[in-house]
Amino acid sequence: MSDFLQYLITGIGGGCAFALVGSGLVVVHRVTRVVNFAQGSFAVIAAMTASTLLASGFPHGLAEASAVAVGAGAGLLVGLVAIGRPGTPPGASLIITLGMAVFAYAVEVLIWGDQPRSFAGVPGAVEFGGARFQAHYLLIIGATAVVFAGTGLLFARTDVGRALSACASNPYAAKVVGIDVVRMGLLAFGIGGALGGLAGVLVTPIQLVTFDYDVTLIVGGFAAAVFGGLTRPMHTLVGGLLLGVAQSLVAGYGNAAYQMEVALMLLLVVMMRQAARTPAAQQEPV
Repeated sequence: MSDFLQYLITGIGGGCAFALVGSGLVVVHRVTRVVNFAQGSFAVIAAMTASTLLASGFPHGLAEASAVAVGAGAGLLVGLVAIGRPGTPPGASLIITLGMAVFAYAVEVLIWGDQPRSFAGVPGAVEFGGARFQAHYLLIIGATAVVFAGTGLLFARTDVGRALSACASNPYAAKVVGIDVVRMGLLAFGIGGALGGLAGVLVTPIQLVTFDYDVTLIVGGFAAAVFGGLTRPMHTLVGGLLLGVAQSLVAGYGNAAYQMEVALMLLLVVMMRQAARTPAAQQEPV
């Protein structure tokens, strides 16, 4: 039972990282209809930046916050390239984000090399129900809960959130009432960059991060986002947690080498389920 609790808690921590990356995908897709495949790169860039700042003497808190800001800046840059030109089709923007993710590999290797990086998180360990796990997992879970609550409030209670939602619902109508759709799209990319960056700085103390770690994050994050239909942040959180726990149980009771296969199988099952539901939805009266 203690082993199960340990795998459960560590899986929830890993699932939170998937959920944060997935929520960035959801925010961007809701506003622009673009799937941002550079989302995982923001996490790696932020993680590497935080590692460098901490090694240079920056205090904890300031280093991580600065790294998240760098992630947001990277997201804005990708947004400028992907949707900065009005009228760019979502399909073309998707390909651009994929190209930017590959370009990010070269930048990361040029700046930080190809060696894995990590840094210290919350010190100490916590015992619960006979299970023992790093205290840093509590920070990951708490920060994720705060972020998802804040994201919900942003879209439901603020003018900026309503403007973002309006762009997602009907871009033409949003333009008519004076909303700058491109600017809102760039804001969405910036928010996505910050969410990805936060995932990176939270997960690095418990996971060595290399320049290609974004593949793991984008696969898991995309699976979580698809679980939420690429539109619902809370469903994305649930999807991320389910995936994280499933991978942790597979690694604990089986073989850790199959963790990626678990993510891909979950993604395939969810996409097949949604594809099966799509025709019925299309047959509803307009």
